[in-house]
Amino acid sequence: MAGEKHDGALGAVYDAKSPAEVAALYDRWADTYEGEMAMAGYRHPAICLALLARHLPRGATPLLDAGAGTGLIGEWLGITGYPHVEALDISEGMLAKAAAKRVYKAFHRLALGGPLPFADGHFAGIVSAGVFTSGHVGVEGLDELIRICRPGGVLVLTVKNTLWDSGFSASIAKLQSDGIVTIAEETPPYVSMPGEQGMVPSRGLVLRRL
Repeated sequence: MAGEKHDGALGAVYDAKSPAEVAALYDRWADTYEGEMAMAGYRHPAICLALLARHLPRGATPLLDAGAGTGLIGEWLGITGYPHVEALDISEGMLAKAAAKRVYKAFHRLALGGPLPFADGHFAGIVSAGVFTSGHVGVEGLDELIRICRPGGVLVLTVKNTLWDSGFSASIAKLQSDGIVTIAEETPPYVSMPGEQGMVPSRGLVLRRL
């Protein structure tokens, strides 16, 4: 990734070349993921939680945690009043950690970027923290998330600036002009992990489905 260099597990996942490689890397990282991300000051989950709470009424159901990882947001969503949250992740190892927390109602081992096995408008809200980034999911993962979000519902995303500047923002603009979504909130760019050197900023984005 231009302008950004990382060692260890984080660098490996950013440099991944395929969904299968991403899944295998996260499987191996699952046991130490939360501790390492906490040490790096990982901000995406807390920012997504705040954005969701501002734009989706307490008690809205069901929700999808798209890219749930070990279940950080799932724990917090239950505490803050969202009673039915489902987890989706590409990594079986990460989903196993999430399952141990007993906060999700269902688990889906799936990759974003292709068709998803949910009906149109199934979810009241979707949160996807740290997924739209290098080596993970690009703008190709957005259409299906929009399809499965019900009219009036919200999608809360974080988007790395490298993606935003290379077509993501243009795709959002077209979705707005086509009357599919509107931007309910966009944060200023921020560094997702202050404990890591050379991080490219990301932004939080709330899309309301029209």
